[in-house]
Amino acid sequence: MADFGLHTYQQEVVERALKGENIIIWLPTGGGKTRAAVYVAKKHLETTPNAKVMVLVNKVHLVDQHYNKEFEPYLGHTFIIKKVSGENKEKDFFGLVVQDSDVVICTAQILYNALINKEEARHVELSDITLLIIDECHHTQKEEAYNKVMRLYVEKKLKGEKPLPQILGLTASPGTGGAKTLDKAVEHVLEICANLDSAIVSAKEYASELKEVVPRPRKIFKIVKERLQDPFGDHLISMMNIIHSRMGLPPDFRLKECGTQEYEADVVNLEQRGVQEKNRPLAQYALHLRQYNDALLINDTLRMIDAYRSLEEYYSKKRTNPIDETDTFLLELFEENQVELRNLARDSRFENPKMDELQSTLLEQFRSGVPSRAIIFSKTRKSIHCLKDWVLTNRALQEAGIKADILTGAGNGITYMTQNEQAEIIKNFRMGSLNLLISTSVAEEGLDIPECNLVVRYGLLTNEIAQQQASGRARARNAQYAFVAQAGGREDRRERINEYLEELTGQAIGRVQTMTPQEFCSKITQLQEMAVTCTKIELKRQAEKRSRNTASSFQLSCRGCFTPVASGSDIKLVENMYINVNPAFKNHYNVGDKPTLDRSFKDWEPGCKISCKKCNKKWGNEIKYKKCAIMPNLAIKNFALESPGQEWPPVKKWKDVPFTVEDFNFKEYCQENNPDLLD
Repeated sequence: MADFGLHTYQQEVVERALKGENIIIWLPTGGGKTRAAVYVAKKHLETTPNAKVMVLVNKVHLVDQHYNKEFEPYLGHTFIIKKVSGENKEKDFFGLVVQDSDVVICTAQILYNALINKEEARHVELSDITLLIIDECHHTQKEEAYNKVMRLYVEKKLKGEKPLPQILGLTASPGTGGAKTLDKAVEHVLEICANLDSAIVSAKEYASELKEVVPRPRKIFKIVKERLQDPFGDHLISMMNIIHSRMGLPPDFRLKECGTQEYEADVVNLEQRGVQEKNRPLAQYALHLRQYNDALLINDTLRMIDAYRSLEEYYSKKRTNPIDETDTFLLELFEENQVELRNLARDSRFENPKMDELQSTLLEQFRSGVPSRAIIFSKTRKSIHCLKDWVLTNRALQEAGIKADILTGAGNGITYMTQNEQAEIIKNFRMGSLNLLISTSVAEEGLDIPECNLVVRYGLLTNEIAQQQASGRARARNAQYAFVAQAGGREDRRERINEYLEELTGQAIGRVQTMTPQEFCSKITQLQEMAVTCTKIELKRQAEKRSRNTASSFQLSCRGCFTPVASGSDIKLVENMYINVNPAFKNHYNVGDKPTLDRSFKDWEPGCKISCKKCNKKWGNEIKYKKCAIMPNLAIKNFALESPGQEWPPVKKWKDVPFTVEDFNFKEYCQENNPDLLD
């Protein structure tokens, strides 16, 4: 193991994996889980006939990272290693890639798609794989792609079907799954073990070495007093109360306190109720109240001007097409109060004290005389853009030599980053041309971020897993992990709960590890049988629900204006997209910009964004299929469902619609709409 540079504690945690057992390696962020997994993969490839190693990750950027940083440098000179993600063409013949490779690194969704796809070039069997490595394996639960893969594994195991791959899971923390008691936390850890069909191992004999190699940062609570006066926030609440009195709340509904997550949940429910009842005023009032509540939450975390700008941006898009008196009232309410809100937002006497504390925390580090790197973790893409603007316009922070940029998840749209942009930001941070990253949770988990002297969690309400992963980024000697919050506020309470849950996780894992092998195996099998049964019952229930309804009996209406625009029978399924094949549907939408994507697809290419002609509600985007047929790809969350004599609640995903969507038949489509395409 010396050529790999493994520490003794790493050698300890891989022992059982080297014997062919299914295990989960539990080591903290920075503890070298991936390096240990590469070593296990090497030994497996050297000792197992017809070995095939599959490495699963849950985010696209981790495919490249694991390939470039770990597997290719250590194994590439001896073995054929391939990386496959949704951003390269190999996914279209994934089965062939697996046949021709020793190690394949891919996202879990790609493997799952290959397992259920019967097309020979794309199909893979679990029996083709001899070692399955699952990164960040605490995500193996519910409907996550990891769990869909492992559900197929468990079903085969319970039927006695062999061969099946050896499993190696990696995690910094399985968490407690929301449990607050030890017994419930133990149940959660056992459920993760059952889902992965694996025991969980950690450093025991060499735990002291682990603490030396991965020192925990010094944690400091930066607690500030509540604002004595908040005229900007008070004015927002007075405007919300005007909407409350106008909207006429249902008699069975009571709203929670403005400016809280609970209030947000209430108005989300109200909007859904408005959609279900086709009550447009109620739905619109609720949507606008959510924007005001968002502004209150921003005001509580960031600058007043950031909260004001969020409303200004929202209403600038509403000025073009009010379609009824509800829209007119809501627009006029904002415009009548706009000047007063702007003036209050610019009054520095009432600025957010948390921002002052954040500034002093950064200055303490960057004026210390020690070359420093720091990360600020914040909740949303909007908040990190606001924080970057604050840093770049703050004279004291600039004079301290702070060079900041943002890091967000990969995706499409102006607030997302491409993988190349992510890599460039991290490279600049490593090289020193940047010394402060302002990041969403993307940097908490998995990304190869250089050691930091300071990690700040700011305006965050997350679970104990995210907290542990964020603190693990502060790996430099004498590093600090700072938490900035209002005394007794929601973030302060959550952080202290997380500290307790982190300890509870360790106790739960300890309890599981002391179970006898017989007791552990019996419990795991019991949980697996229960999970398989529950899945079958749920699938049967969904199928029965859909069989009771025909697609043609459903009407889709725009969720923004409730204009009927399509029949359920117009919708067909192709390449995991839900398209409208009725040519008349184009009369209902406007065409917008065409997004640019870094990836390509075998049978289709993305087209322009589309939105409702009447109210501008975003609906989805066009696609060009087989280089000739242009059809709209719709997101069901943007539509309301209706059938004769029954109200239906809105759904977020197509899998939850109460009717069966048929597969798209290209030949049939061409015969009906354009026979020339078949020539």
